[in-house]
Amino acid sequence: MPPHRPQPEATVRQRLAMIKLAIKNNPLFSIDTRELKRTTPSYTVETLLSFRQEIGWQKPLAFIIGQDSLLSINTWFDWQKILDLCHLLVCARPGYTTYFPTSPMQQWLIHHQVPDPEILSHKPCGAIYLADTPLLNISATQIRERKRDRKSCKDILPPAVLRYIDKHHLYQNCV
Repeated sequence: MPPHRPQPEATVRQRLAMIKLAIKNNPLFSIDTRELKRTTPSYTVETLLSFRQEIGWQKPLAFIIGQDSLLSINTWFDWQKILDLCHLLVCARPGYTTYFPTSPMQQWLIHHQVPDPEILSHKPCGAIYLADTPLLNISATQIRERKRDRKSCKDILPPAVLRYIDKHHLYQNCV
């Protein structure tokens, strides 16, 4: 869990179990647990470096983030090194733009932005692609708030994950 984020009510094992349930029937997904095995804070740049060392420096590597994360990337540990390790594939999020409040960050985005996702497969790192993804208004905060308020999450969670949350009484006392 990144050190700048609030620590979750669910344990690492519980979060891993929920991810396994969510992707169980989708062969396109696999779980990498390297961050869960760390005994130190988890920094994106260190995880990306680990992936890069594993796959080599010539293969393309893309890190998928939301617009909300892009707009705060300059607060991340060693954020300037991220594009030396991977591409950023940025997914649209409801209520967020792709405009930085400061000119230097906006120039950084413009300098690295590419118009076509195919470009990401032609070099190992360094580009930012703003994907035109569906605007799904789903967030971990929303799930926690609904569970705390005893509202349904059937429309935003797979049934197996919802059963797990209910069975383990997760997210009932959090904000």
